[in-house]
Amino acid sequence: MPFSRPKRRTYSEDELYEYAVAALARRMRTVAELKRLMRARLEDPESEYSETLVELVIRRLKDQGYLNDSQYAAYYSSMRRDNQKVGRRRVITELKTRGVHGSVIDKAVDAAYDGVSDEKQAREYLRKKRMAKPKDRKEAARIFRQLMRAGFASKTIFAILKKWDVEDEVLSALEEESSE
Repeated sequence: MPFSRPKRRTYSEDELYEYAVAALARRMRTVAELKRLMRARLEDPESEYSETLVELVIRRLKDQGYLNDSQYAAYYSSMRRDNQKVGRRRVITELKTRGVHGSVIDKAVDAAYDGVSDEKQAREYLRKKRMAKPKDRKEAARIFRQLMRAGFASKTIFAILKKWDVEDEVLSALEEESSE
């Protein structure tokens, strides 16, 4: 059974505010995510009235401390670092897709990853994913690509692979692949 779309109608400021608070109660959201959710419920999201209504609700939530992109980015960065063990590049990309401003992302990610060894973080990621020392070229390439997707720098990945005594020929082939 497919999900039904929310009914588009005209909301008052208080009704839209209640909807936004309920959405924030379910999970933390960025300003951009919340705006998108509220616009999807409005009858004419492009109208000046709708835009003003959304901005009023956002302002009210910010004033009350329910909505703060800086806190969201800091929490999200530390959660992804500690729980999923991903690298800083992945966190930056995910926060950008969630609509967080670039300067806020830089501050939050720098604070979260301050004093964290990239190599140690990558090794913890590999341990979490149950990935062991590669036996052949194919496994080395798989580990390399997995770590790239996880947001680790190629320099860090090559350091790990060199410590695992992966052949220089394989490393140079992977380096060429990453530069393309």
